[in-house]
Amino acid sequence: MTYTAMVIGGGIAGTLSAIALRKAGHDAVIYEAYDKTADQAGAFLTLAVNALDALRTLGVDIGDLGFDTPEITITSGSGRLLGRLPHGSSLPDGTTSRTVKRADLYRTLREHALRRGLRIEYGKRLVDASGTGDGVRASFADGTTAEGDLLIGADGLRSRTRHLIDPDAPEARYTGLLTLGGYARGVTTGGEPGVMHAIFGKRCFFTHTTHPDGEVWWAANPAQRTELTSPSTYDWRARLVELFRHDRGPALDIIAATDTFLPGWNTYDIPSVPRWHRDRMIIIGDAAHATAPSIGQGAAMAIEDTVVLATCLRDAAGPEAAFAAYERQRRARVERVVAQGNRTGGWKTLGPLARVPRDFVMRLAMSRMAKTGHDPSQWIYDHHIDWEHAAS
Repeated sequence: MTYTAMVIGGGIAGTLSAIALRKAGHDAVIYEAYDKTADQAGAFLTLAVNALDALRTLGVDIGDLGFDTPEITITSGSGRLLGRLPHGSSLPDGTTSRTVKRADLYRTLREHALRRGLRIEYGKRLVDASGTGDGVRASFADGTTAEGDLLIGADGLRSRTRHLIDPDAPEARYTGLLTLGGYARGVTTGGEPGVMHAIFGKRCFFTHTTHPDGEVWWAANPAQRTELTSPSTYDWRARLVELFRHDRGPALDIIAATDTFLPGWNTYDIPSVPRWHRDRMIIIGDAAHATAPSIGQGAAMAIEDTVVLATCLRDAAGPEAAFAAYERQRRARVERVVAQGNRTGGWKTLGPLARVPRDFVMRLAMSRMAKTGHDPSQWIYDHHIDWEHAAS
């Protein structure tokens, strides 16, 4: 059976969902709420090998984007090295985690979709959807409608599709952390290019890595009890200088060498969404299981979703059976990843009294991993989806 899917959202999950569906023999049209592409998105992200493996399954190569990030160091605000370990595992051919700019990734995925003959419509913000018996009719804010055999909600944290499937679905949960960052030149960090350096500072978490061309990519996670409402009006430089002025390390030098800051944003997760699908509508990616950025798996989980959903729609007897098979394969894994991200993020929000035991525990854990070679997070990175023999 061949389907035509309406994919709501033109981000990572939406674009790759359409690509995966085309690989599985189906058709798709992407409906993006914004009236333009996200080529100016300034943030960066690190894709671990489980994400790269899934991209490879779909024939998407990002080897010319960003740079390899095979290792991570963890230090305290006092400058003490707590540990050094692989940034996830490696694939059999030596492929390691890779850090890329979001804008470059979005552009590459869009180009792959267009080369496969997929259509992207912009300015299409979903407002309603209803079943037609053997399909779905979608209504958009511009007054237009569209119909398809399926509707796949890849519309992110504020998913409209999630609430059309279940009006009582939970909202995204604020994690108590902000994220901001930038790019700096002309500064020496003391770290090798391609190594991610994570610093659990005395008052704020900071991470930085250096591109082979010398540009420093960095991010910080200030803790804040309430959500930020006007990030663009905030004096981020002054706030970060205050947060890091008692820390050892390159944070202050990197901040001083940064001309323009990426606007700060609130970070969220969604621990569990009880209902992922109804009739011929389903949610994937952040719409179904948003993960705090603490372990760098949000995009990876969305990428994996697209591969699994496409194989289920290829192999199952009908949409309901395909959606049920998809949920069986994905729910336990993604909710475990969300929980892991929440725990890791919680370590970034600890106050002065709790930092000392946290650093002690982290140092012991890093030492144990270095001696045994066993990473308790290995289950995340070793995940492989067999396109030819997907389990039901």
